[in-house]
Amino acid sequence: MRLNRQRHCLMVVSVLVMFFISGLSWARDTDSVLHNRLMLPELIQEALARNPELVAARKQWEAATNRILQARSLEDPTLSVQFWNSPQSFNVTRSDNTIIGLSQSFPFPGKRALKGDVAGRSADMTEQAVRAKERELIARLKQAYYELFLAQKAVQIHHEQVEVLRQFVEIANAKFRAGKGSQADVLKAHVELSLLFQHRPVLEQRRETAEAMLNTLLDRDTASPLGIAQEPSQLPLDQPIDDLHRLALNDRPEIKAAELDVQRNEQSHALALRQYYPDFNVAVQRFQNYQANDGFGAYVAMSIPFAFWTKPKYDAGVQEAAAGVAVARAQQHTIENITRFQINDLLAKLRAIDQVATLYRTTILPQGEQSLEAARVGYRSGKAGVLDLIEAQRAWQGFQLEYFKALVDRQQRLAELEQVVGITLDRQS
Repeated sequence: MRLNRQRHCLMVVSVLVMFFISGLSWARDTDSVLHNRLMLPELIQEALARNPELVAARKQWEAATNRILQARSLEDPTLSVQFWNSPQSFNVTRSDNTIIGLSQSFPFPGKRALKGDVAGRSADMTEQAVRAKERELIARLKQAYYELFLAQKAVQIHHEQVEVLRQFVEIANAKFRAGKGSQADVLKAHVELSLLFQHRPVLEQRRETAEAMLNTLLDRDTASPLGIAQEPSQLPLDQPIDDLHRLALNDRPEIKAAELDVQRNEQSHALALRQYYPDFNVAVQRFQNYQANDGFGAYVAMSIPFAFWTKPKYDAGVQEAAAGVAVARAQQHTIENITRFQINDLLAKLRAIDQVATLYRTTILPQGEQSLEAARVGYRSGKAGVLDLIEAQRAWQGFQLEYFKALVDRQQRLAELEQVVGITLDRQS
C-alpha cells in the first residue's frame, strides 16, 4: 500500500512537472508573438512585392513588351560595294567600274502594323498571365495563412485542455484525500493528461510546417519567426451568383487572356492574307568609273508571292491561321464554361460550410461547454464519474477544433472563389 502511494505521488509530480514545462514554453511562445500579430493585408503586399515566381512573371511581361518595337521595325539596310571589270587580279583600285550601294527592304503597307499588333496582343496576354499569377499567389497565401491559424489554434486549445485536465487531477486528488473518491479516478485523470502531452509534438510539427509554407511564399527563410494569425470572421457573401458570373467574365485574367488570344489569332490571320502582297527592295547607288565620268543609279525590286510555284505555301499559312482562330475561340468558350461551373461549385461549398460553422457557433459549442460544466459539477458532487468528465472534456475539445476547421475551410474556399472571379470578395483582406 505504501509502495502504491509512493508510485502515485511520483506520477503526480512527473505530470505536474510536464505541465509546468509545457506551460512555461507556451507562455514564452505567446509573449514573443503577441506584439507581432500577423496581418493578412500586409502579408499580401509583401508577397506581391517579393515572391520570386511573380518577379519572374513580371520580367516575362517586360520581355514580351520589348518585342512589339522589334516586330514593327524595318529590316536592317544593306551596304554593298561592287568591283567590275578589274584588269588586274586583286587590284580593286584599277577596276573599270566601282558601285557603292545602299538598299532597304520595305514590306507591303500594313504588314509591319499587323506584326506589331500580334506582338502587342502577345504582350497583353503575358500581362494577364502576371495578373493571374498575382491572384493565384494571393489565394495560396490566404490558404497558408489560415492553415497557420488553425495550427496555432490547435496548439492553443491543447494547452487549454491541459489546464482543464490539471483541474480534473486536482479535483480527483481532493476527493481521494477526503475519502470521497477512488485512486482509480486519480489514475484515469493522470493517464488522460499524459495522452494530451503525447499529442503536442504532432501539433507543433503542423504549426512549423504551416509557418515554413507561409515564409516560402513570402520569400523569407523557412525558419523565420511569425506572429499569431488572426481569427477569420464569418462575414456573409452577399453577391448573387449571376453577379459573380458577370464579374468573372469581366475581370478574371484567364478569360481576358483568352479574349486576347482570339484577337491575336485574328490578326495573325489578317497578316497571313497580307502575305499574298509583294514586298519591295529599294536601292541607291554611286558609280565610280575608271578614266570616265562618275554617276548615280537606283533600282526597285519586288517579290512575286503569287507565282504558281510559291502560292501554295501562303494558302497553307492562311488555313493555319484560320484554324488558330477557331482553336482560340473554342478555348475561350471552354474557360468561360469552366469558370461558371467553378463559381457554382465553390458557392455551394461555401454555403454548406457556412451552415456547419453557424451550427457549431450557435448550438454545438454552447451545448458542449454546458455539458463540460455539468460534468464538472456532477463529479464534484459525486453524481457523475471521472469518465463522464473526461468524455465531456474530449467532446468539448473536438467541437472547438471542428468549428475552427470549418472557419478555415470557408476562408480557403473563399480564396479559391476570389481567384476564379478575379477580384477580392473578403472585406477582411
